[in-house]
Amino acid sequence: MTPLRFDNAFVRELPGDPETGPRLRQVEGALYSRVDPTPVAAPRLLAHSPEMAQALGFGEADVAAPWFAEVFGGNRLLEGMQPWASNYGGHQFGHWAGQLGDGRAISLGEVVTAGGERWELQLKGAGPTPYSRTADGRAVLRSSIREFLCSEAMHHLGVPSTRALSLVGTGEAVLRDMFYDGHPEFEPGAVVCRVAPSFVRFGHFELPYARGDHTLLRQLVDFTIRRDFPHLEGSGEALYAAWFGEVCERTAQTVAHWMRVGFVHGVMNTDNLSILGLTIDYGPYGWIDNYDPDWTPNTTDAGRRRYRFGQQMQVAWWNLSRLASALSPLFASTEPLQAGLDWYASSYATVERRLQADKLGLAEPRTEDDALHASLHTLMAQAQIDMTLFYRALLDVDPTQPHPTAAMEEAFYDAALRERFDGELRDWLARYAKRLGEDPQSPHGRRERMRRANPRYVLRNYLAQQAIDQATQGDLSGVHTLLEVMRHPCDDQPGRESYAGKRPDWAKEKAGCSMLSCSS
Repeated sequence: MTPLRFDNAFVRELPGDPETGPRLRQVEGALYSRVDPTPVAAPRLLAHSPEMAQALGFGEADVAAPWFAEVFGGNRLLEGMQPWASNYGGHQFGHWAGQLGDGRAISLGEVVTAGGERWELQLKGAGPTPYSRTADGRAVLRSSIREFLCSEAMHHLGVPSTRALSLVGTGEAVLRDMFYDGHPEFEPGAVVCRVAPSFVRFGHFELPYARGDHTLLRQLVDFTIRRDFPHLEGSGEALYAAWFGEVCERTAQTVAHWMRVGFVHGVMNTDNLSILGLTIDYGPYGWIDNYDPDWTPNTTDAGRRRYRFGQQMQVAWWNLSRLASALSPLFASTEPLQAGLDWYASSYATVERRLQADKLGLAEPRTEDDALHASLHTLMAQAQIDMTLFYRALLDVDPTQPHPTAAMEEAFYDAALRERFDGELRDWLARYAKRLGEDPQSPHGRRERMRRANPRYVLRNYLAQQAIDQATQGDLSGVHTLLEVMRHPCDDQPGRESYAGKRPDWAKEKAGCSMLSCSS
């Protein structure tokens, strides 16, 4: 067994709940409760991330050993682990929800690697905690597969994200009402070990603020800066302002990357936004197929579409403004907080312009390129063009040659719309060709820039659902293959072309392939 070095700063330096165990309760004056995972009947390793295992110092023999599944299924603790569930609140769908907390997530400890990296290990689906409310603290296989695969897929796409170490089957059935329609069914259970330098969320700061506990609020801010932002210097308001500004900038970068790859988070509540700017909590997420800024994958959000693809930038700003309100007791005036929010907007515009330029292979982004990008997005929405396939096809298009739109045919979902908008697409390609002529870059350099920015493979919902359907029947090969494909999203992978196709017609309305519930 490879020894791990634990330095559990969160529970060592911050105030905890004097009561231990999973009894449901309101926890005040504390940022966590000590609670052990609930053992499962038959933990079995179903899949793991080789990169994450290596980063933590686990060898292949460790992963294959029975103790590995026991630990990361919740049946055993390693020396140095001090399990806890953290306490936070949040705004859900725009409304203050009060105390929320880790209802089915239990952190095992903070590992510090030989290289000095800090990784918090957290089991999702490990049993009840004081914050489980009316739930059982468990997770089903389908949602666990989706979280496991997406955590790693996002990392390999270059999107800031929490990671996943392992997927462990529990050997137990879990009762879930997938569609919230009053027809619950038993499903196989699973536990994901997700990994991040920190799982602190905006909601961690909102809860003490809402309760008027400014001492606890300041303790948490000081701790977060000390542990997770050690490069920041200074003290007092100047330090807090610099920290909030960096949180705003990191959030802007992450959301801009979501837009780059067509990812929709689906449930951007303030308790689901990371203070490190990581993508966190993979629930009813999705990738847009045909470009639709109004699409949301979340059935709970189907009416208001608050968390739709095209509104993610604005929602992140709104969430940051809630964080700013929570931090206001630390400042004599709101000016530093407003400056951070303004910096978010400025940072987002800068990052998005750079990323959009990369998608078109432009070495030198210009503000006037915004119109070129906007007109393309409008065209893709009107013509129902597949975003991923279109940008990838653009790598091999010479817009100055005859019939430049021929390579784009596969990106259309509707043949009639393809014919109808062919002229507008040609006009746009002509504008694009003119812009390329002004860009100081070789064709090879342009193509390589585009290749890195435009993945061939993304984790479309129907692909994940196919792997889930197989796994439910006991065949994990689909999960393993999909994980391997998503480890190299920008590379051509001969023999795996089917993973790069557009959404098939049968998947448009099929459960799990389009919209999903929060239990997904």
